Amino acid sequence: MDKARFFSRPAHLVAPDLIGATLLLDGVGGFIVETEAYAATDPASHSFAGQTPRNRSMFGPPAHIYVYRSYGIHWCLNFVCETGSAVLIRAIEPTKGLQIMRERRRVDAVRLLCSGPGRVCQALAITGEMDGTSLDQRRIDLRLPDAAPRVVVGKRIGISKGADMPWRFGLKDSPMASRKF
Repeated sequence: MDKARFFSRPAHLVAPDLIGATLLLDGVGGFIVETEAYAATDPASHSFAGQTPRNRSMFGPPAHIYVYRSYGIHWCLNFVCETGSAVLIRAIEPTKGLQIMRERRRVDAVRLLCSGPGRVCQALAITGEMDGTSLDQRRIDLRLPDAAPRVVVGKRIGISKGADMPWRFGLKDSPMASRKF
């Protein structure tokens, strides 16, 4: 996959195409089952008011990582698309490195390993140090699904502005989604 070309599109078009994709970091991860899109013109986006030191990666090249701290507690993983836009990875179905994820998260239930953006980052050991990293790095394995999965659409969650935008995407009937659609 030509990642730069794939991500050089509006985030709301990239986000559903990531459903079912494999995401592994150092061999640990699984299938992406839930995403949310954020655009530069979107009042819920970190880039809406312009570039800052915190959101600088959103204004960088496509196919890079934007990592930020949510409420000063959880790291959140995003893939940069067009300038000022990104896709938040909300949930993964864990398939590789489950024991490592269990140790990092200190939970046994598979459902609790990666169902939510903060859990994804904790399970994959993603921190702010990865902000700005290219998705072409060898330690990052991102592969699109062979066949198009059944994708459901809903309103974004956990935000106050632009919450009515139907830019939350998920794998139909996935028990690993952070919340039901």
